[in-house]
Amino acid sequence: MAVNLRAPARIEPVAGAEWAVGEAAIKKPGRNDIALLKLADDATVAGVFTRNAFAAAPVRLAQKNLAGGRIRALLVNSGNANAGTGRQGDADAQACCVSAAEALGISPEQVLPFSTGVIGQALPLDRMRHTIDTLGGRLESDGWLDAARAIMTTDTVEKGASRAVDIGGGERIMLSGIAKGSGMIRPDMATMLSFIATDARIAADDLDVALREAMQGSFNAISVDGDTSTNDACIVCATGRSAKLTPKSAAWPLFVTALTDLSRELAQAIVRDGEGATRFITLAVTGARDVAEAREVAFTVAHSPLVKTACFAGDPNWGRILAAVGRAPVADFAIDRVAIALDDVAIVADGEPREDYAEADAAAVMAQSEYTIGIDLGRGEACTTVWTSDLSYEYVRINAEYRS
Repeated sequence: MAVNLRAPARIEPVAGAEWAVGEAAIKKPGRNDIALLKLADDATVAGVFTRNAFAAAPVRLAQKNLAGGRIRALLVNSGNANAGTGRQGDADAQACCVSAAEALGISPEQVLPFSTGVIGQALPLDRMRHTIDTLGGRLESDGWLDAARAIMTTDTVEKGASRAVDIGGGERIMLSGIAKGSGMIRPDMATMLSFIATDARIAADDLDVALREAMQGSFNAISVDGDTSTNDACIVCATGRSAKLTPKSAAWPLFVTALTDLSRELAQAIVRDGEGATRFITLAVTGARDVAEAREVAFTVAHSPLVKTACFAGDPNWGRILAAVGRAPVADFAIDRVAIALDDVAIVADGEPREDYAEADAAAVMAQSEYTIGIDLGRGEACTTVWTSDLSYEYVRINAEYRS
């Protein structure tokens, strides 16, 4: 059960972006598992991809096509990652792009492919191509929610959101995005699949700058289980159907803020829907020498199985938090300056337990579905915020049965 998360009632259309979905029974029948996004012919696209050395065939092909020229379509399938599949996987990814290109009347090099699901298995290419062939005639501007549903794997809730931004002069720009992700979630680029579109007109290089800025406070600030997938990608498309924006535009900060805010909502939705999650936990690290140091501490705690299982149990075993902070790769760590709190319940000050600490107060905080673990390193002014989930019996069951 997702933690305080519901499927969006609606995701607003973006002019110049149309979705179509179809069923190819990639893993099992009975649900749509392919989504095709058609973009306006003058759209620009930026993306970030997994850094996993075993990056999937569609990731490598998407990177190649994105570097090569103008992109007109995104093709996404769930149920099969097409990763660890060797030369056959490369050929299958290309074949899917050919089918999508034929359905839309564009070239295969203008298609970015994406896959998510089981690693190490070949795509059911014949069924997929048959479905892709039908998608060109089923495109609709209001298909975002259907697409969000089609790209799900172990997700329990569709993830999507929109932002409308008034930029002055009576002009408004729209942003909408969807994401999927529930397990294998850790920042090492993005950590899932996410597709965002805006109707603004933005040069590809500028869009790339905005995306990478938005990433740091969103998709690169979450962790469910500390694993990074072979298929992670985050793509932003600008269809050019409304105002032109550049980094010198007065409205540029408004756009970047909206992109960051939208990305953060999608990223947090992934954590809230983490496999088996019962808690949504904010890790707020302050007093670091620099942001990199703060992130090292935050993610050491976020990735700790002992911390995460204590969170699942609602057990204020704060020694696990203390131990995780202490093993973070921080040079010249002065433990006598560290403070730790759960929400407003102060536990540790100057590296020692506070005399006024009451375990019942901490237990009350940890019984909540959401709370903050605050860590002050006492050595500088830098800070960061990271979001994570607990580790439950259900997480083990989901992953033990993933291929069944």
